[in-house]
Amino acid sequence: MKPLEVRVPHGLDDAEVRRRIDRGIAKARNDYADQVGDIRAAWRDDGRLDVGFAVMGMTIDSEVELSPGEVVVRVTLPALAGMFAGQIRTGISDRIGGLLGVASA
Repeated sequence: MKPLEVRVPHGLDDAEVRRRIDRGIAKARNDYADQVGDIRAAWRDDGRLDVGFAVMGMTIDSEVELSPGEVVVRVTLPALAGMFAGQIRTGISDRIGGLLGVASA
């Protein structure tokens, strides 16, 4: 399946975006540990963030790329989760937008 891609514009510098995303991941680990278990997140040397977790027996892997003025999230969804792609896209946009102080459309 082609990765689901969500683009969220922002007006922050990369260091602030990283700080806010790291804070959001720490909060998600605390808030959703009983639902998704371990949330794996690691920044790569190229500035991208790899994030993965398991929910309802499905493994979800994603990549967060910081670009000037935009965060791009690419999520590889298992086939069974594909039917929820629209809801997942909206959820990602709302969550990342909230972290970055961007109003939802």
